[in-house]
Amino acid sequence: MNSNHINYDLERKLRRYTIYDLMKYIVIGQGMVYILMYVWPSLGYSLYSMITLSRSAILRGQIWRLVTFVFAPPSSSPLFVLFALYFYYMIGSGLERRWGKVKFNLYYLIGMLCAVIACLLTGHADNTYLNLSLFFAYAALFPNEEVYLFGILPLKMKYLAVLDALIYLRAFFIGPWSSRVTIVLCLLNVFLFLGGDLMNTFRRESQYWKTRRNFRRVMRK
Repeated sequence: MNSNHINYDLERKLRRYTIYDLMKYIVIGQGMVYILMYVWPSLGYSLYSMITLSRSAILRGQIWRLVTFVFAPPSSSPLFVLFALYFYYMIGSGLERRWGKVKFNLYYLIGMLCAVIACLLTGHADNTYLNLSLFFAYAALFPNEEVYLFGILPLKMKYLAVLDALIYLRAFFIGPWSSRVTIVLCLLNVFLFLGGDLMNTFRRESQYWKTRRNFRRVMRK
């Protein structure tokens, strides 16, 4: 039995348990929590504290946190949160169209498990690097696709991935231990699903810049 048949059988068995347009529900949930925090802070922040990952709270029996932490919104200004949620949805739905809902659900679920493991190891973790890992996945599959930053500035996904990598590096070196563990585990998830695509993208880009450098050298002669 070949691997394609095994993958097809696995996808067929898991299809009934997966959620179509998963990122839409995650983004809507994050948006609702953020709005509540913004317009009714006392209730909103109480809700936020009840849905985030915390090892001590989970060990006390608050197991809903193992799922609800994905609905915790970014902590920033309303404009940035709106921009971030739009990007999360655009990239998540794009990955789902490319992979199918089963593979995308598995990718996100394994990313959730990585964040939970980081929480159990260090005491705290969140969904930040899980969501940022979507940029790496999308850039590996669509490196030259252009998006309009703030609706104005055209930017290729591969350059956004570089910016994403810098955010990871900064957080890894100056962030708390919990962030470092979460980053490593989320990156393992990226390479598990996209190791081949990342290597192919790196080879293409290396060949492109090598060809461009050789062309400039020839033109100078």
